[in-house]
Amino acid sequence: MKAIRRFTVHTVLPEALTSLEELATNLRWSWHHPTRQLFASIEPAVWDEIGHDPVGLLGAVEPARLQELASDQGFVDRANSLRDDLHAYLHNPRWYQSLTDAPESIAYFSPEFGIAAALPQYSGGLGILAGDHLKSASDLGVPIIGVGLFYRAGYFRQAISREGWQQETYPVLDPDGLPLSVLRNPDGTAVIVTLALPEGRALSARIWVVAVGRIKLLLLDTDIPENEETLRSVTDRLYGGGGEHRLLQELLLGIGGVRAIKAFTELTSAPVPEVFHTNEGHAGFLGLERISDLIGAGLSFDEALQVVRAGTVFTTHTPVPAGIDRFEASLITRYFSTDLLPGVALDEVLTLGAENYAGGTPDTFNMAVMGLRLGQRANGVSKLHGDVSRGMFGKLWPDFDQDDVPITSVTNGVHAPTWTDPLLLELASDRLGTTETTTADWNSPSVTDADLWRVRGDMRQQLVTDARNRVSAAWQEENPGVGDPAYINTLLDPSILTIGFARRVPTYKRLTLMLHDEDRLRSLLLHPTRPIQIVIAGKSHPADDEGKALIQKLVEFASGVDVRHRIVFLPNYDIAMAQLLYPGTDVWLNNPLRPLEACGTSGMKAALNGSLNLSILDGWWAEFYDKENGWAIPTADSAGDGAERDKLEADAMYDLIEHQIAPRFYDRNEDDVPTRWVASIRHTLSTLSQPLSADRMVQEYVNRLYIPAAHAEHAISADSYQPARDLSEWKERVRAAWPSVQVTHVESGGVDAVPQVGDSLHVRALVELGRLNPEDIKVEVVYGRAKEGDRLAGIQRQSLTFASREPGQPAVFTGTVTLQRPGSFGYNVRVVPSSDLLATPAELGLIAVAH
Repeated sequence: MKAIRRFTVHTVLPEALTSLEELATNLRWSWHHPTRQLFASIEPAVWDEIGHDPVGLLGAVEPARLQELASDQGFVDRANSLRDDLHAYLHNPRWYQSLTDAPESIAYFSPEFGIAAALPQYSGGLGILAGDHLKSASDLGVPIIGVGLFYRAGYFRQAISREGWQQETYPVLDPDGLPLSVLRNPDGTAVIVTLALPEGRALSARIWVVAVGRIKLLLLDTDIPENEETLRSVTDRLYGGGGEHRLLQELLLGIGGVRAIKAFTELTSAPVPEVFHTNEGHAGFLGLERISDLIGAGLSFDEALQVVRAGTVFTTHTPVPAGIDRFEASLITRYFSTDLLPGVALDEVLTLGAENYAGGTPDTFNMAVMGLRLGQRANGVSKLHGDVSRGMFGKLWPDFDQDDVPITSVTNGVHAPTWTDPLLLELASDRLGTTETTTADWNSPSVTDADLWRVRGDMRQQLVTDARNRVSAAWQEENPGVGDPAYINTLLDPSILTIGFARRVPTYKRLTLMLHDEDRLRSLLLHPTRPIQIVIAGKSHPADDEGKALIQKLVEFASGVDVRHRIVFLPNYDIAMAQLLYPGTDVWLNNPLRPLEACGTSGMKAALNGSLNLSILDGWWAEFYDKENGWAIPTADSAGDGAERDKLEADAMYDLIEHQIAPRFYDRNEDDVPTRWVASIRHTLSTLSQPLSADRMVQEYVNRLYIPAAHAEHAISADSYQPARDLSEWKERVRAAWPSVQVTHVESGGVDAVPQVGDSLHVRALVELGRLNPEDIKVEVVYGRAKEGDRLAGIQRQSLTFASREPGQPAVFTGTVTLQRPGSFGYNVRVVPSSDLLATPAELGLIAVAH
């Protein structure tokens, strides 16, 4: 019989154990190993059963056990010591507090956050990245306020049918059983934010507050009595529903999120954010809410836009147009022809998201395009992805070279304390005297090859045990009351070379590339002396039947009687599985279609545990592969078609496994230790741990984006926003005059008939300014190696100095370029707008070039 209603009954802790509640309700426990050990010691079997969730644990432990612990002075002292350690962590200065002139507060918006398995508010890499961003910000003392939505059913729970088809269920979460608290007014009532909707309706949401170490994460929830029934389900599922449902979620995230921050900062006296970071386009409407507020303070739309742009950072995570949310303009028109945003005109909204550029789709509203137009600073998430993004969005700056498109890159990182296995932490502590694995000296003789190999074997054994348990549980769910098949007890072998592959399952990630030649794969799995085994996991979007078909194909192969002990698909990929899967694999496989992997952080998490990577040179691997930390699968870019490309790349993958990877793994010394393999483990831990950490990533965001954005916001807001008014007027004047701007003539001299390194090239450029002044522009010599078709490569720039301007004549600009390298040389002269309030010369998308 099923319950018609469920809720969580909270335990009453003995007075001596009140510290446990404080420890359980701050998600620092999700990455603080001593705190997790404390909770595990309360009732180990229950701890494992409820998925390592302290709140769930305290609700499941019998009162008698709690009384027993309350009488155990050693346990009480241990709990109180950890509570005191948490207090020190929350209040003592950290890295960020050593900085000068840094913003007091930063808002970070994301549609999903993957922090702990106990709070399933994520679908994949974007959410895990957002969770890691908050955790590292907490560790570094960065004053972030996170904003997201609270999804009652999370993403979905995945099961695999007997036919191998993905099946989705949506277990409803009880927020009272989660580490959340409601943001309340002084009178105890819940704070509600409300959005005006068409037809006179309104969408309301309460605000859950999550403590993520030092960070507060605000999650908006529409399942409240104030909403009519259809609107209570707006935050039902992550990425669920059709276009209008998705739009409602994104309106709530962006507009409602800014209103939630206002309420939170007013009630708690927390500093108001100076910088707003939009993690993907889903939260882009936050800029419009801020513009509306500024219009209410007396600014025009365009003046307010300058202020919002100055303090906004936009991060794009997708390398494919299909990954961008786009809405019909008519739907946007319907929702913004309301009182939703006072003072903001509909046509101004539509213009921000319009694809009004070559190749764009008319009557379409593009969330990423709006994000770029609302953010003065933008970035991709790896060096390669930054370049891909500059090409993908370059039509917004049509006359600029791709390298000049104002999108930089900050390569993602992963939160080492979350993703480093406790066994490796213990090794570092025992042998090296530190639990800071990213800075430990992994080349120290204090850690022997045998030590490393033993720990790697223990992590592999953990994965094998977990995989068997998961397959057994899935079998019991599909076949209740029927005993496990005998083969489950022999599923995988902790002594065999183990390859991992786990990620979302869109077609471009090529889940089934390994099946391209099934006989070849079978021979690798069943090799008599150098066998391999593969552990696979991943979810396909519920609406993606192509992705589901890939899973089905893989499950069918893995079900073969001859190979089912060597290859397994684990259902319901989540944080809890991942924390054993990454460390337990010897090799992490990634084979997307280059360059469609923006970053690919799963391989980073594996590397932090000493796993080696086998990957296409895409995402982060393209910038970190060094021939010792793993293997690169050659990319067959020049293949005639997709099928030929798949064949060439699959064959290369098989060859690497058979002829390089497996021999190195099985080549052992007299102590059965593969010394050459262990050398690669040491190298990986020593050279990748710190660069791949989220601490490095967050520090980059702070230094390269947050601090400059805060300075820009301060500058443009000074004197009651007078600089914003001036910049708006200046931009309008420059745009109106720009058609008259041109380089009319370029002269050069100073170079002998045979130019040599060290010679000086003197350049004199005549520039027609129209109604502009010399200080409105920057004139530059752009020079580099001249390639085929006179295209310049290795570009450098040298500003020219204003020399003179006679009435009615072009202005004269002069300068000198020193020839610093031999070989072909070419140059040109360009003119761009110039203002101290611009972040890049390309900001206005205006350029004039000599012809």
